[in-house]
Amino acid sequence: MGAQSEEYQTLHMSEVLSSEAEKSTTLTDEEAQPNLEEVEKIIGYSFNNKVLLKEAFTHSSFLSTERSASSYERLEYVGDAVLNLLFSREQYNLYPDLPPGRLTRLRAANVDTEKLARVAIKHGLHRYLRHKKPLLEEQIREFTRAISHYPLHSNGLIDAPKNLADIVESTIGAVFMDCNSIDTVWEAFKDLLEPIINPGTIKTHPVTQLYEICQKNNLKLRFVDLWEESHTVEVFINNEIVGRGTYSLKKEVAQNRAAKDALDNIWKVLGEEKENAQDQDQEANCQSEELPEMKNLNV
Repeated sequence: MGAQSEEYQTLHMSEVLSSEAEKSTTLTDEEAQPNLEEVEKIIGYSFNNKVLLKEAFTHSSFLSTERSASSYERLEYVGDAVLNLLFSREQYNLYPDLPPGRLTRLRAANVDTEKLARVAIKHGLHRYLRHKKPLLEEQIREFTRAISHYPLHSNGLIDAPKNLADIVESTIGAVFMDCNSIDTVWEAFKDLLEPIINPGTIKTHPVTQLYEICQKNNLKLRFVDLWEESHTVEVFINNEIVGRGTYSLKKEVAQNRAAKDALDNIWKVLGEEKENAQDQDQEANCQSEELPEMKNLNV
């Protein structure tokens, strides 16, 4: 299936599921037990031990109402390890010529919080999460709206609720603990994890891309942290402001948006036609595939 078709299907699914996200995810007492049969149909796996699936969809905030239950955290721990192993094996076989650095970056793109949160929304898994977190409902609605603008991945420009990614990992962990088979887990989840990001569709993080272009052109890059005052991060190149990003809930998202804004405006600093600057963006995108993403920057 081509990348364009994958993006269309992902965008269409986001639009369809936006109405689902409007539904409350805080379960009433009558709804406190997730419909295990529905979840099993979604993932295409029937559990021998139903308690594992129940645990996989129980957030710690719910435990005060059901003291005999366990939260999904331990299964999430297992699922994270299993998912990384599955992608390591799959990509090792699919891309025999890719060096470890590029394989690592490719794997990271497929198992990060945003990618897995998209899986939860796409297949409606969030509807079965037992929790007592009222703010999560609005976060899910905002995330569902936001991903319609980024069919495959935003590369840090939107804020993905971690709880959504958690239940994908905890469900993977539950399946593995139930069957003790890596191959069975992959059969159950390989289609659910689509669209898989591959070497042709992976994009460079905007902060990494901005550093690449500035280094190549001997430009002085500086991030100015105004987040505590105005939830804003600004980007200066050669002491000229070229980018600004704002997001109230997480400084990292504001920083990423500032970097993206700077990339859109960097042609002004370079003194070139915008099309030529965009060509440099694309070139940097390819060259930086072997470089680690620059997260946790001091801004």
